[in-house]
Formats: sequence, C-alpha cells, structure tokens
Amino acid sequence: MLWAAAILTTVAPDIYFRVVTMLSGAEERVFYGWVSWGQCAGYEINSQLRSLLGPVWDFPLLWFGSAPLIALAWGGRLLSERTGHPRLGRILVRSAATVMIVHHLPSPLLFMFDTSNDPRCVQSWGPLEVTGWGIAMNLYYLVPAVLVLLAVRPPGPSRRGRLTRTGAVASLAIMIIVGAVADTAAGRVSDSWALDCAGFGDGTVSGLGEHEKGFLCGIRDESFGRGVSQLADMPDRELLAYGRHLCELAVRNGGDVNAPAVSEAIGEMNSLVGPLTRLCPKVAEVEQERERERQAENDAFIAAAEKSCSVHPRHRPRIKAVRQVRATMWTEFWEINAWDEGSEGGEVGGMVAGLVGSGPGALNIWAADEIGHACVTGEAYRRRPPVETRGWEQVVEVGYETRKGVLTVVDGEGDRLPNLAADGPGSYRVRVHVRGRKAAQEHIDVPDGTVQLLIMVFPGDEKRPVIYRDYPPRKTRK
Repeated sequence: MLWAAAILTTVAPDIYFRVVTMLSGAEERVFYGWVSWGQCAGYEINSQLRSLLGPVWDFPLLWFGSAPLIALAWGGRLLSERTGHPRLGRILVRSAATVMIVHHLPSPLLFMFDTSNDPRCVQSWGPLEVTGWGIAMNLYYLVPAVLVLLAVRPPGPSRRGRLTRTGAVASLAIMIIVGAVADTAAGRVSDSWALDCAGFGDGTVSGLGEHEKGFLCGIRDESFGRGVSQLADMPDRELLAYGRHLCELAVRNGGDVNAPAVSEAIGEMNSLVGPLTRLCPKVAEVEQERERERQAENDAFIAAAEKSCSVHPRHRPRIKAVRQVRATMWTEFWEINAWDEGSEGGEVGGMVAGLVGSGPGALNIWAADEIGHACVTGEAYRRRPPVETRGWEQVVEVGYETRKGVLTVVDGEGDRLPNLAADGPGSYRVRVHVRGRKAAQEHIDVPDGTVQLLIMVFPGDEKRPVIYRDYPPRKTRK
C-alpha cells in the first residue's frame, strides 16, 4: 500500500493537468520574466545547485515526480528479497529516497532562509505566484520519499532505533545546508547596486547605517570615489571591522590619518582615506579642515600670480585691434591650446622654434616650463598688424585654418580667452611673442609673472611659418 501510494502521489499532478487540458480542449502556457538585483545568499546557492545538478534532474528516472525511480526501487526491493539479500534492497530504496530529498528539499530551505533574513529577497526568486507554487510542489514531492522510507522500515523493536538514526542523519544534512548558507551570508560581498551607492540601485543590503554603506561604497564603487581595489573582495563584515579599527586608531591620534601609526596601518592604500571619512566623523572633520587650508593656500597662490601679471604694462597696438584681452593662464604640460569648433584634440605639427605649432583647426603655444603660468594678452585684428620684436625674446608666426570661425585659447584649468578669429571662417595668421622663457627654462623657481605672451591673430592666406626673432638654444654642458 505504501509503495502504491508513493507512485500515485508522484504521478497525480501530471495526471491532473493532462485531464484538465483534455477537458478544456486547449493547452494554455504562461511565461514569466523578472529582473532582480542584489545578492541573496539562498537564491544564489539555489541557482548554483540547479546549474550544477540540472543534467542529473533531467534524467528520465526523475520524470513525473520521480515515479520511474520509485518503481525501479520497488522492483529492486522485491528482487533482493527473492534472492535472499534484503539488506541490499533497503540500501537501494534509501538511496532512491535520498536522491528525491536532495532534489526537492534545498529550494524550500533556502527560500525560507532568504525570506527570514531579508523579506526583499522574495523578489529575487521571482513572481510570488510562481515561487509559491514551486516551493509547494517541492514540499509535495517529499511525501513520496517519506512513504518509500516507511515502506522499508524494519519490523520489530529495532524500528525506533532505525528511525532515530534516520532522523539524526536528516537533521545533520539540514544543519550542514543551513550552516553553509549562514557562512555565505556572513561572508557576503555586497556590490554597489545592492548598496545603492549611486542612488538608483535596489538597496537590498539591510542592517547597515549610512556611514557604513558609505564606507563600503567608497571601497567597492569606483564611480563613487576612487575605490580601493586591494580591499574590494573582502566580505562586508570583515571590511567594516577593518574600517572601525582604522577609525579607532585615527581617533586616538586626533583624527589625523597622516599620524605614523595610522599611516603605517593604511600602507600604500592612499585612496582608503576617502572611504574612511564616511565611516569616521573625526577623520572627516580633520580632512575637511585640511582641505580648507589647501584651498586657501591655492587661492592665495593664484591671487599672487594674477597680481604679478596685472602689474605688467598693457600692450599698446600700433593699429587698432578689434579685441584685446588679458588673462593669467595655467598649464600642466607646458602648453596652452586652441581648437576650431569640432576639431578639439586635433593633431598639430612640429613646434616652430619650440614656441608654437599649428594644424587643421588646432594650435599649441608654449606657455610655461611644465607646470606654471603665463601672463597672456590676446589681440584680434581684421588686417595685418606691424611686426614688433623689440623687448621680446622670440617672435614666431604660423598659419591657422578655421571652418567655424573659432580660435579660442584654453589653458590647463579650462579657462579660455574670447574668440580671436574676428573675420569668421577662413585662413588666419597667428603671431606669438614671448619674454621670460629663457629664465623659466634655466631656473627651477622663477618669480610670478615672469613669462609673458602676446598672441596676435589676423586674416592671412600664407601657410609658411616665419621666425621674426629667436634666441640661440642653451648649450648643454658635457
């Protein structure tokens, strides 16, 4: 009776749906699709198990709720009894029941773990009507496994001991599964989406404050900050413990991350300071004050340079200029640049006399020795101005083509002069004058305002560069 009940239980759902389909005269299929975010340990483990054991579960013996497997185990049991090896038959039956339990038990256990740990994890498993039906059917198909185990229970006084051992083994298996899941949850490595670092993730990580999430985001999300690749794979719990340790160490040193004890603990991970300010208010306070001091020093430095440039006499053109502008321009890589609209980053040929180079819609002008500033005057003309060489170390003229009528000089900080192409689209000549270049190249630290540039732009079809004045290159000592 137990064997018959087990087989009937396994095939009942399939028979029911086939009868319903025949009576309705149509086969209805419903497909579901969903998108889930974040990391839910139970769902991840269940997906890995399905991927790993999928080929096994597709074996024909496990079709129809494992009815063929039960029939095979029943036949093996009868055959073993007829041949005088009943123990072998019981082993075969219990092995079949174990396969059924391993097939259907993990999903309900892992689903219950996820929902008890974080209710939002239900979304990861899919639409509730589908997930609920799947969990219910997995539990349903455990009933035949129980019936099969009852069918082979030994008679007599040994029943209780056997049943106790079977229960102990089942309990141990469940504890192992739950323990593995718990370890995985403890070792969770939350990504930026689950942490909602950018403000539009799913925020499935719970139990953490904003400071803790900010710290994890600063470590893992490069778009949130610079990121710390050396720590990105460390589990959340360990990473937060490490951050709190650094915070306590910094607080003992007045919040100064540059203190020897803190600096030694951070090592070469300088980008860790940013995330640490999100976790440790004292460090944030000290770093903000330090940033204010740096900004004040930088503002004073820029103001001193601009003041030095402003005391230079204004250039007096020999003919009327359409436009004259003055500015202090900064560079990180020796040059300031100009491009036609749409030609940004265009190629420029060799620098003429090391001062100015031009290409289609592009212009480069030497302005400082690697990192520094120049006092720049830009002048736009509608006709060719007279050549001026007196008082200048170099005077060089090149051609420039603009299809959009744009020649806007830009420095390394993004500051720019107004458009100097006064005649609109067409061909221009750019005459560049410089003084103070020799001093800047021969001395590491020169006074502010040493380098002065005068840039004259006027219409002209000539393509050939002209050097009106140059100084001999500095000789290198052997």
